[in-house]
Amino acid sequence: MSLGMPDAVSSVLASALDGLATRQNVIADNIANVDTPGFRATSVDFETSLRAAMQRGEMSADGVAPTTQASNAPVGTDGNNVDLRQESLSAVQTQFQYQMMTRAASDHFALITTAAGSF
Repeated sequence: MSLGMPDAVSSVLASALDGLATRQNVIADNIANVDTPGFRATSVDFETSLRAAMQRGEMSADGVAPTTQASNAPVGTDGNNVDLRQESLSAVQTQFQYQMMTRAASDHFALITTAAGSF
């Protein structure tokens, strides 16, 4: 996702939004397959990659990549390990985080617009 601004803060916000969007899609897939025999839930981690990129000072679109990993949740008799309560909680938490990041991006853009208007 490009916010149209090449600064480091915009890059961090865009990477966070991309990671959260990926997490939302994976959670939706997990919930959609709650009754699918043999389905194994997955989770998304983008924070580790984002943190590492920030520490290196390399904030580019290629520097942060969300990764998925299989869930370690116990497997039921049908081979499925989706925990609907956990997935629902994760969905709400991720939605809240996404809203916070979109607000931060909006505030950042407003600050840049205000600063540019004062010249």
